[in-house]
Amino acid sequence: MLLRQSIATLVVVAGVLCDIVDNKVEDCNLPQDLVNEIASYAPIVQKIINTSVNGSFKGITYNELAYFVDKFGNRISGSQNLEDAIDFMIKKSSASGLDNVHGEEVPVPHWIRGSESATLVAPRSKNLTILGLGNSIGTPPEGILAEVLVVKSFDELNAKAEKAKGKIVVFNQDYISYGQSVAYRGQGATAAAKAGGVASLIRSITPFSLNTPHTGMQSYKDNVTKIPTACITVEDAHLLQRLQNEGYTIKILLKMEAQTLPDVTSRNVVAEIEGTKHPEKVVIVSGHIDSWDVGDGAMDDGGGVFISWGALALLKNLNLKPKRTIRSVFWTAEEFGYVGASGYAQQHQNETDNFVFLMESDIGTFNPVGLEYAGGATGYCIVQEIAKLLAPINATKTRQSSSVGSDIEIWTGNGIPGASLDTENDKYFWYHHTPADTLDAEDTAALDKNTALWASVAYVIADLSIDFPRDSLKTKN
Repeated sequence: MLLRQSIATLVVVAGVLCDIVDNKVEDCNLPQDLVNEIASYAPIVQKIINTSVNGSFKGITYNELAYFVDKFGNRISGSQNLEDAIDFMIKKSSASGLDNVHGEEVPVPHWIRGSESATLVAPRSKNLTILGLGNSIGTPPEGILAEVLVVKSFDELNAKAEKAKGKIVVFNQDYISYGQSVAYRGQGATAAAKAGGVASLIRSITPFSLNTPHTGMQSYKDNVTKIPTACITVEDAHLLQRLQNEGYTIKILLKMEAQTLPDVTSRNVVAEIEGTKHPEKVVIVSGHIDSWDVGDGAMDDGGGVFISWGALALLKNLNLKPKRTIRSVFWTAEEFGYVGASGYAQQHQNETDNFVFLMESDIGTFNPVGLEYAGGATGYCIVQEIAKLLAPINATKTRQSSSVGSDIEIWTGNGIPGASLDTENDKYFWYHHTPADTLDAEDTAALDKNTALWASVAYVIADLSIDFPRDSLKTKN
């Protein structure tokens, strides 16, 4: 997208240049007055941090999140739980004195799990722990009783396609990374159906398991027979692999009542601190309010919602009003394909020129280390300067990525700069989409620091004398 004239002039006249090599900033030459301006926010940022970490706001984010998840539990798209939770956040945001609080309607999917079971009936009897995958169809009432073919990869399935006909295909893929291994969850049912399979069971996408299944989204391809699909635990996938390697004929009885009902109306929740000088220009902080229907959705993404609410509530408490508007958005139906964000993008397509910066927390609110940034080189230099202000909470690290967040990628993928929260989240995929996603995955001190980080970064970007630049990534030849 084109730069605004003021920023283009600043970049050209001042000679702002950040050369990036191997995704790292080699050199930043921001105008000294801009560097000084960012540094001048240190007392305000210190006040934000002190209030959140040691002062009157200490523990509030955790306590509010605890009340929320204890009251509503999980909040799957299309559910009454989700809509009740949305009503609650609208009332809470209004009661906190935030500006322009409202919900914005969007149609969302309504898939329900129903009862489900998988029973190993040969060569021995064992109840397997499963979680049906989003958008899966159900089985006939009597279930599907079939022999099993275990494969380690799509390539192995293709090589053994003749053996897959009429069987339940079990994928026992290795966990490489979430980004790579999740293809089996998303595409396993279609691949199995193409080979003639009657159902598919996917090893849960996780690096660690205590016999815990992980649910998630899957998508059927057009013109391919839809078959029931669910995730099984890592341990059960290993068991079935061993039984096959030992030469046993394996049979499973699979029963699933899953079904997709007509779409229903949900809402994105919006709350603001209105800007004093340029209220039409917006910095967005966000998380998604829906969750899967297992666990309580405390980590995915209750924490992201409450640091986004908490950032505004904290700034309001401190009577800090930036030049531009800071807007919290709690996206609905993220788990079913960024549905709320897509609806928001359509409804606000004429406003996007005024979106200055977007922030999203959706990979855990563990102890913060800094920010992951998507955008141009000059912007990355600015983010690095802002991150220096976060030294009191040891969250000064920055890294650049071509993609950050989930919902906000609709905008960052089209040239609007943004960032996601970066935390010590090495255990995130232990809990992700499981019954273990409860408040016990959260820590009150970490939430205080994340709230402070979120409020500080949003405030500084919204209050700078210049709009955050939309420059292109510059690389050396």
